[in-house]
Amino acid sequence: MPDTSTRYTLPAIALHWLLALALIVSFCVGVYMSSLPISPQRLKLYNWHKWAGICILALSALRLLWRATHRPPEDVPMPAWQRRAAHATHVLLYVLFFAVPLAGWAYSSAAGFPVVLFGVLPLPDFVSPDKELAEAIKPLHGILAFTMAALVLAHVGAAIKHHFIDRDGLLNRMRPGRA
Repeated sequence: MPDTSTRYTLPAIALHWLLALALIVSFCVGVYMSSLPISPQRLKLYNWHKWAGICILALSALRLLWRATHRPPEDVPMPAWQRRAAHATHVLLYVLFFAVPLAGWAYSSAAGFPVVLFGVLPLPDFVSPDKELAEAIKPLHGILAFTMAALVLAHVGAAIKHHFIDRDGLLNRMRPGRA
C-alpha cells in the first residue's frame, strides 16, 4: 500500500497516467489527421479522435471526482511562486480536460457529423447543426488543444526539474510502482 502522506493513491496515479496517455495520443492523431486529404483513413482517424475525446471527457470527470473526494499527499517544500504556478497550471489543465473535448464535440455536432461512440452508441448533438457555428468552433478546438499541449509540456518540464535539479521527490509522488 503506497504511503498516502507522500504519494498519491493508486487510483489517482492510474487516472493520471491513463489520461496523460490518452491526451498525448489524441493530440498526435488530431494533428496528423488534420493534414490528410479526404480519404477513408482520414474519416477513420476522425472517428477514433472523437471516441478518444469522449473517453477523455469521462476520464476527466472520474479524475475530478476522485480528486474532490481524496486528499492529495502533503506538499513538497518549494518557493511560493512555484506553488502558485503549479496550482494555476493544474486548474487550467482541469478546465482544458473538459473544454477541449467539449469544443470538439460541439464542432462535430455543429458541422452535422454526429458522434457515434465506438461506432455503436450515438451520442446526442452537443449543439444544433449550424455551419457558421462550426466554422467558429473549429479554430477554438485547435487553440484549446495546443494550449493544453503547452501546459502539459510545462507540467512535464517542472516535474523533470524537481526530479533532477531540486531532487525533492516530487516526481515520485505520481510515479507508478512502489515508493
